[in-house]
Amino acid sequence: MMLRRTADGWDIYAPAKLNFFLEVLGKREDGYHEIVTVVCPIGLYDCLRFRTDPGGHIGLTVRCAAGWKAVQATDVPLGRDNLVVRAVELLRQRSGVRSGARIDLYKRIPIAAGLGGGSSDAAATLLAANKAWALGWPQEKLMELAAELGSDVPCFIAGGPVVCRGRGEQVEPIGRWPPMWCVVAKPPAGLSTAAVYQACRPADVPNSPKALMEAAGRGDLAAVGRLLWNRLQESAMKLSPWIERLSACFSQLGCLGHAMTGSGTGYFGVFRHARNARFAARRLSSCGVEVFVVQSCR
Repeated sequence: MMLRRTADGWDIYAPAKLNFFLEVLGKREDGYHEIVTVVCPIGLYDCLRFRTDPGGHIGLTVRCAAGWKAVQATDVPLGRDNLVVRAVELLRQRSGVRSGARIDLYKRIPIAAGLGGGSSDAAATLLAANKAWALGWPQEKLMELAAELGSDVPCFIAGGPVVCRGRGEQVEPIGRWPPMWCVVAKPPAGLSTAAVYQACRPADVPNSPKALMEAAGRGDLAAVGRLLWNRLQESAMKLSPWIERLSACFSQLGCLGHAMTGSGTGYFGVFRHARNARFAARRLSSCGVEVFVVQSCR
């Protein structure tokens, strides 16, 4: 997250994420799935402009960033259906603050793509409100609220590459992570997270993220590419022809490895150099998908 003070409030840049590893361990009694996942933020951002409203009103406007095709503002819910509104209401309720907020959300991160845009926006809202309302809450306290909002929200509060366990709310920072170039492809059709998880059959013997994290720690990008893993990819393939199509496309682009992110339909490949990533992106752009060239970020 990048937080910047403005003349009348705060601007905060909320990054998308990629799942470099995602294993599903089983279904929990609370209806969620037990997972272990390695998540890294990437240089693709939504922007939130947060201003305090002394009258106590909470208002959200959503705009598609100029020239951006991946998101239409009408695709993004408003009111309590939006995690941004729920985040600011939850923090206000727990803190006892009477002030409201006027929030302008500029969308760049595609929705229904496994990139975590809505969760990142919610985390950004908690951080901005904490500053704007001068609460001074520590990260640990904000993480508790984040976990109430959604399984992916805490990892964005923590920032940087992390490994997440439980339903995603148990977050542990990863000490070393090399910079790497990725190409992200977003098909025109999304997938329901619930439907993908419902179609997933957990493995009898689950994979471990240990080897991938060790490869990242020593800066071995080739090994990172080989060790990309997403248990949900097989079930997503049954629900959308785009996953298999993109897997075949990335296999021909000379990337170090490729995989679906989250519950899809976003798909990404890891490249050694920016020029390789840009060349691959130009080839992919003719396949009917939105394409983004990004770097992993801390």
